[in-house]
Amino acid sequence: MTVSYTLEVADARFGGFCKLLLRWKGSIYKLLYKDFLLFCGVYVFFSVFYRFLLSPKQQDLFERIALYCDQFTNTNFIPVLFVLGFYVTLAFNRWWGQYTNFPLPDNLMMVVSGNVHGTDERGRLLRRTLMRYANLSSVLILRSISTRVLKRFPTMEHIVEAGFMTTHELNNFESLHSDFNKYWMPLTWFSNLASRAREEGRVRDDIALRLLMDELNKYRGKCSLLFHYDWISIPLVYTQVVTLAVYSFFAFCVVGRQFLNPEKGYKDHKIDLYVPVFTLLQFFFYAGWLKVGELIINPFGEDDDDFETNQLIDRNIQVSMLAVDDMYQNLAPIEKDKHWEQRHFSVPYTLSTAAETLTPAFKGSTFDMRSTHFNFCYAFCCCCSDQ
Repeated sequence: MTVSYTLEVADARFGGFCKLLLRWKGSIYKLLYKDFLLFCGVYVFFSVFYRFLLSPKQQDLFERIALYCDQFTNTNFIPVLFVLGFYVTLAFNRWWGQYTNFPLPDNLMMVVSGNVHGTDERGRLLRRTLMRYANLSSVLILRSISTRVLKRFPTMEHIVEAGFMTTHELNNFESLHSDFNKYWMPLTWFSNLASRAREEGRVRDDIALRLLMDELNKYRGKCSLLFHYDWISIPLVYTQVVTLAVYSFFAFCVVGRQFLNPEKGYKDHKIDLYVPVFTLLQFFFYAGWLKVGELIINPFGEDDDDFETNQLIDRNIQVSMLAVDDMYQNLAPIEKDKHWEQRHFSVPYTLSTAAETLTPAFKGSTFDMRSTHFNFCYAFCCCCSDQ
């Protein structure tokens, strides 16, 4: 399940973010600890190998190799920051684009509820079928890109059993041969059924039908974008370059960042601490950054922070059916509101928010300028004019 901590950072306070560091689920520690332990193990191996298993002559050779490797890690010979930063930014923009293009039926269901009329069984059937087609299309596209949804609906029979499709519709779906993904077929059914509703007078004019088609095309466009996000990835060569840059950088670090014998007077080796604290922090930041890119490049998997696609499917089908069925023409009696007789009124505050009434309303950034400023400017202008 997606890890949410929004409430905990609602107010900025001392140590607010520090409390989040203690979380495990969805944390960088959970994502990185195996790589971190491996790096520490390799570093310790080379340290023990250098200190206890090599002869003095071999130690001299190892020290020259370490100094040679160190010059590349200290002079940014490998452009880790530039390559990694640009890659994660690109992955984040891709992640956000996939989130904002998730097909939600809210706009479409409002248009269907307001423009496909009829309180009889036929009207109800039309509205529910239209929204079922829309939800079926999103299930088909999510089933082809999300491992969670595919595990939930491994075959088309499971989709029929879940109520998104009838047996006759499945036969029509499978009878149309296509080498490509057929997620668009239910939306075609939606378009044809909307045209039939217009012929029957359920959709009362062409403007309402056009509104239905416009919202349908927006919904279809989001389904299509998710399909193309899944189809066209960030170029593999760039992912390979970033991975090689990070891992080769730390491959040099396990040798180049070794603490050498301070008695030999090597530059920047005046002390022997055994534990490379700053190198470990550098690994945590750089490798953690790479893991972030790995996590968000495809948010339709089963990681802690991947999209809850199955819950979104449940939510979409429920609210769309409620909107076009239970809530169709289900209005409360129109009554005069509480402040009908009051020309000037204010909405009450609770005791916990009463202090906000003492804060003056914002009227513009220049509203509080003192009149003395204008008087001074006026007097200055008068003096200049007299001269």
